[in-house]
Amino acid sequence: MKQLLYFSAVWCNPCKTLGPIMEQVGQQTNTMKIDVDSSPEMVQKFGVRNIPTVILVGENQQEIRRFTGIKTLNEIINFIN
Repeated sequence: MKQLLYFSAVWCNPCKTLGPIMEQVGQQTNTMKIDVDSSPEMVQKFGVRNIPTVILVGENQQEIRRFTGIKTLNEIINFIN
């Protein structure tokens, strides 16, 4: 089963822009929002260097692909598929 990992922070302005779009995506897809300040182990595990970062993972949280920055709803849906 695929899942989106959404890395963000409350102080990140691009994250504030992407947040509502990711909430819409989360209604259709299994999405986990990860605050980089409170989950440094996840940041390290996935090598996240910039936020917002969205990572599509498959079984055993194996990374399939990722993007960094702001995308539209349609771009994210295409990214998932």
